[in-house]
Amino acid sequence: MDLFLGVDVGSVTTKFVLMDREKRIVASCYLRTSGDPIAALKDGLRYIERHFPSGGLIKAVGTTGSARHLAGIVVGADIVKNEITAHAVAAITRVPEVRTVFEIGGQDSKLIIIRNGVVEDFAMNTVCAAGTGSFLEHQAIRLNVPIEKFGELALEAHQAVRIAGRCTVFAESDMIHKQQLGFGKAEIVKGLCEALVRNFINNLATGKAIEDPIVFQGGVAANQGIVQAFRDFFHGKKRIIVPPEHGVMGAWGAAILAMEYAPECSLFQGFAVVERHFVSRSFTCEDCPNSCEIVFLKENDEVKALWGSRCGKWSPSAVGKRIDEEPAGMKTVSQGEECEQSRCPVYD
Repeated sequence: MDLFLGVDVGSVTTKFVLMDREKRIVASCYLRTSGDPIAALKDGLRYIERHFPSGGLIKAVGTTGSARHLAGIVVGADIVKNEITAHAVAAITRVPEVRTVFEIGGQDSKLIIIRNGVVEDFAMNTVCAAGTGSFLEHQAIRLNVPIEKFGELALEAHQAVRIAGRCTVFAESDMIHKQQLGFGKAEIVKGLCEALVRNFINNLATGKAIEDPIVFQGGVAANQGIVQAFRDFFHGKKRIIVPPEHGVMGAWGAAILAMEYAPECSLFQGFAVVERHFVSRSFTCEDCPNSCEIVFLKENDEVKALWGSRCGKWSPSAVGKRIDEEPAGMKTVSQGEECEQSRCPVYD
């Protein structure tokens, strides 16, 4: 059986999907990144190995998410894609007629506009936490409400309390004020859900044509309070679909992209990678005014990957060499060579 592995490593959660050629999910897992993506990757691989079907063979691996490049090196990815592409591919696979994708994760949120099966426009919120899952989780802790019960409680409310949702600081102050006025938890929770939805729309959807069907995915899609708040915002006039795989859509999309790319021989490192030791180090290159932060991933003193060089001075040609902790050991040009400013773009 030919199988394809998709990995989505985010700042809050890490997702794995094992898929067959018919794009059916054979196994999947959704776990906390907990500030250690390498450990999360190993935990996910252990889970997939335990649920690996007899006679199966991984033909290709795809990674996505904020730590997609790191995951690609550790796991051995054949293709590395951004979250927009991965989530769009999964949404189109589940709902071919999809026109809009709402994706809310732990630390960022995304709006994707799709027309005729192609991404036409998108927007991401990576700055304001008020429109993300971490906002709800933080407020759940303050209210002493299990995050798993947050949505149920919101649906029990007789009315929503208006809470300022453009900023987490103002939202917390407003929430405390409403508590002091005697409003119950259900009403406050419903107000928080509506505040998150307003923040999402105001930050990402202003000036964009939101057409249905809308596919709502990401971990927050499990919160029925948020789903209802979106429906209320559109006064029930938009069709909002929450797919069964909502939590692992990014990983599923990465697996689909891996299948479409499928090289003759996969770079997959195998499940034995969980026994290997990786460590990341960084330093600031002061050879030019850019002051690039150079990050390198090592395995037993061997450089596996380099990131952060804007001028090419810290070239990937150093990969595979054994180096000391001294940064100069990674130089791939002569010690006296100067960095040309014309080769130092503002962005990678």
